[in-house]
Amino acid sequence: MAIHVLGIRHHGVGSARQVKKELERLQPDIVLVEGPPEIAEVFEYVGHPDLKPPVAIMVYNSNVPQESTFYPFAEYSPEWVAIAYANEHKIPVKAIDLPASISFTMRRKEAKNEPSTPPPEDPLTLVAQSAGFKSGERFWEHHFEQSAGNEHFESVMHVMQSLREDGLESAMDAENTHREAYMRMLIQDSVNEMYTNIAIVCGAWHAPTLVDPAGYAKEDKKVLKKLPKTKTKITSTWIPWTNDRLSMHSGYGAGIFSPGWYSHLWHNTAEYEIPWLIKVASMFREKGMDMSTAHAIEAFRLARSLAILRNNHYVSLDDLNDAVLSVMCMGDGILLELVKDQLIIGDGLGEVPEDMPKMPLQEDFEQSVKKLRLKLTADPKEVNLDLRKPNDLEKSKLFHRLAILEIHWATPSYSRGKGTFKESWRLEWTVGMMIELIDKAFLGNTIASAAQAVLIKKSNAAQKVDDVAKLIDLCIPAALFDELDHLLNKVNELSSISSDILDLMKSLPQLINVARYGDVRNSDMDVLDQIIHQLLIKVNVGLPNAVYGLDEDNALEMFGQITALHQAIKIYSKPEEEEPWYFTLHQVLNKEDVHSVILGCVCRLLLDSQQLSEDEADMYISYALSVNNDPMDVAAWIEGFLKGSGSILIYDNRLWNLVFEWVESLDKDTFIQLVPMLRRTFSKFEYAERRQLGQKARQGLASDEPATTYNTEQFDGELADSVIPYISKFLTPNSTHHE
Repeated sequence: MAIHVLGIRHHGVGSARQVKKELERLQPDIVLVEGPPEIAEVFEYVGHPDLKPPVAIMVYNSNVPQESTFYPFAEYSPEWVAIAYANEHKIPVKAIDLPASISFTMRRKEAKNEPSTPPPEDPLTLVAQSAGFKSGERFWEHHFEQSAGNEHFESVMHVMQSLREDGLESAMDAENTHREAYMRMLIQDSVNEMYTNIAIVCGAWHAPTLVDPAGYAKEDKKVLKKLPKTKTKITSTWIPWTNDRLSMHSGYGAGIFSPGWYSHLWHNTAEYEIPWLIKVASMFREKGMDMSTAHAIEAFRLARSLAILRNNHYVSLDDLNDAVLSVMCMGDGILLELVKDQLIIGDGLGEVPEDMPKMPLQEDFEQSVKKLRLKLTADPKEVNLDLRKPNDLEKSKLFHRLAILEIHWATPSYSRGKGTFKESWRLEWTVGMMIELIDKAFLGNTIASAAQAVLIKKSNAAQKVDDVAKLIDLCIPAALFDELDHLLNKVNELSSISSDILDLMKSLPQLINVARYGDVRNSDMDVLDQIIHQLLIKVNVGLPNAVYGLDEDNALEMFGQITALHQAIKIYSKPEEEEPWYFTLHQVLNKEDVHSVILGCVCRLLLDSQQLSEDEADMYISYALSVNNDPMDVAAWIEGFLKGSGSILIYDNRLWNLVFEWVESLDKDTFIQLVPMLRRTFSKFEYAERRQLGQKARQGLASDEPATTYNTEQFDGELADSVIPYISKFLTPNSTHHE
């Protein structure tokens, strides 16, 4: 009976080559790889033509999926190579480590007790630093990954044995005590099953302790007795992985920083420098940069020279990066970052077979995509939806539900049909979105139930009506009506105890927008109408007091909220809500100690809504622009009154003359003091408005005649009447015409 322990670095290209070579030499009758025993049930898929790395085994608690961990594999991972070898040669392959069920139980207990002292530094890092290397990674790369000697595993074993005998501590020593005891127990089980030629592929640090499992039997028995008993049901499945996620420290605590580079090394065993530089040059050419053969040649020569100067027996990635930075990037570090993102890390995305057991949420998503005839592509695609069509309506629901889950495959884009039956979306699938979806599998078994769980969680944590209003705004287009009652109850609860009028005002435009356009999605808005009515009553009662004595910053914020709420109420088109609102604005307009920007805003809103007679308007405007008022107050009133639009100054000569005379009355110092505020006001106007106002200012005071006259001599009334039926057809809501 022989036990062969092959100590490796996870995701190490050199280790993978050595494992393949050693397995072919040993011809074992069983292969054991590091990992919880539960993952062995999916090893059979390795070698399947549709299972393409990078992939990962997701191990999770069947009852609580958020309790999970991942074991990533690249095509150059030593464990992947060992499993593939076993499957190809039809010999058993098992995983040896602490079961995930026990690990999860221990993790729960450890979460309650935070470590009091920081973990010790990695032993290999200490050795590397003493040998002049920046990190243990570089040390291993230099001595083992680039070594092709026949005694590779003996050398690894010797180094690790020496480190452990010297008593150097590892960051995972406490955990490793249990893990290695369980590993030895599983190895001994294989021995008892009469396997005579056992090959073990594990992390190098564990290797010295696994050579003689029987020698630790008595000690291991005591350790294993202390492990918690658990009945946690564990499920394992393959999921797609990405190159950037290979750098994550998950599962067996291993990550790499250069997956794209390692993939290149795996496919180019001998001469790897020139092919790499060709990839870099090709990428720059695709970006429109001039890159010749000479660049690649000179970069290769420089990389070789740097390796010699650094006393390396091989050209490292650092050497190539420095050469590329000097020769191809001309010293521009930003261009080198492009090389790191697109080549050194890369955008690789794995694939798994369709018949693979999947997370329920993932399966529901894929079925929805297939049913709606959508495609997951990295190329951006614009999709225009007509919500009157059942299939388009279902697509819209899916997109909105994914947005709630913060999976932004579909992002809203500009649509001329906003607020009607049209929606425009931009679809762009990225490599990490499926992983993000799987990460959220614990929220529910379907996209709808997961989105509902997010809404409930956020609503329970919400402390403001505005926050819940935003959730309702998300809930309606996603057709998650089961949660609407819960959200509306939350609005009622918060609004009943809220004295924050500004919070209520922020929430109302969103709620009104949902109520106004909810009929597009065939949803019942009666309850929401009642909520809006109750909130408007509270705002109408509280607003006159809320605007009292505000400073400039708070007044500007209130000015914006009053304007937004007024526009929302006009869109709501309910006279029973408009009349109390106008009454409230009149109260604000006549209240003392209200900031001038608010008074100007309210005056303009009432004037535009024809709630002020001409005499009343003249009185308020003349009083506000009186030369006896503080110039700063007048400037603030003008800012509020104009509301970002200068059209009223262009066409209302009476108002123009009042403003003109007020400006003309200012002395030089006061005018200079007011320039920043006036500039802020006028800068919000459209360019054409500013140009017209400039021309009008050049002329001075305006006459009482209309600012613009029209030539009606050539107007064809009969021709104008002929287009009215067509315009009516477009504007009729029940029209069958599709835009």
